[in-house]
Amino acid sequence: MIIVLRPDATKKQIDHIIEKVKKLGLKSMVSQGIERTIIGVIGEEDLLRVQPLEAYPGVEKVMSILKPYKLVSREFKKENSIVDTDGVKIGGKKIVVMAGPCSVENLEGLRKIGRAVKASGALILRGGAFKPRSSPYSFQGLGEEGLRYLNEVKKDTGLKIVTEVMDTRDVELVEKYADMLQVGARNMQNFNLLKEVGLSKKPVLLKRGISSTIKEFLMSAEYVLSNGNFNCVLCERGIRTFEDSTRFTLDLNAVPLIKSLSHLPVIVDPSHGTGKWDLVGAMSRAAIAAGADGLIVEVHPNPEDAYSDGAQSLLPEKFDAMMKELAPVAKAVGREL
Repeated sequence: MIIVLRPDATKKQIDHIIEKVKKLGLKSMVSQGIERTIIGVIGEEDLLRVQPLEAYPGVEKVMSILKPYKLVSREFKKENSIVDTDGVKIGGKKIVVMAGPCSVENLEGLRKIGRAVKASGALILRGGAFKPRSSPYSFQGLGEEGLRYLNEVKKDTGLKIVTEVMDTRDVELVEKYADMLQVGARNMQNFNLLKEVGLSKKPVLLKRGISSTIKEFLMSAEYVLSNGNFNCVLCERGIRTFEDSTRFTLDLNAVPLIKSLSHLPVIVDPSHGTGKWDLVGAMSRAAIAAGADGLIVEVHPNPEDAYSDGAQSLLPEKFDAMMKELAPVAKAVGREL
């Protein structure tokens, strides 16, 4: 349920409503919009229906949210949310590009990549310190050592850091180093992990599961927001279909569809979505044309020797050329790189 407040509602009136909701055993979430403040109420709505909420001082109207996801919906918040990642704002006019290797391999290699992608216009460095792999015998990441390398490159380049967290036990550790916590596709419905990052003060990058519907994706984001963290960015990274010519099928329908259903920013991962480096540029241009707020792209100076995902990684010079090609597309849709 949504409680829409009058423009002149006072803090005392808002606090009074929140206290009443709390006494009913329900949770309230306050969203400060440009023109209105609204209070989202989570829990059994029947408990509220016996309350004359419209009569409360400061209340303009009360509405039920029909969709199963409440806080992520456009019903809850009409204007687009902007997620601030330590100064890098995702969801506004500027398209934010995150780039870097699939796995953090060593400090010097990561520093080289960081400097290259920064020079080409990337604002956030991506790199996995903990890696979810299909085989238990594949490289699993450097762990905290990799996090330290990411932090060193951040100091060197000024790039912000996004890296994956896979376990509730690692959230506190990753928070020490990362500016944004990534929840990968395989963990999209790891509900304990979603709750844990929902308690974090760091922004969350939530990737769509490989066999998940849009509704399931948004319900996972609801877990994050319902635990208090409204700084959540959604990432379309391809889904599993019958097609086997590419690694996954990049579902660009999802970008405008999600943006019509939710106020959260949406970015696209063309690297995992295709699994082929030579398709990344075309899909990046298409993603921006479709309305994506950003991209996350894998870049490696020597893909044939990459510890993971070399086939979908761009050489730094290819990434630089791609960034130049993206600029006019962004401009054509009223955005900028």
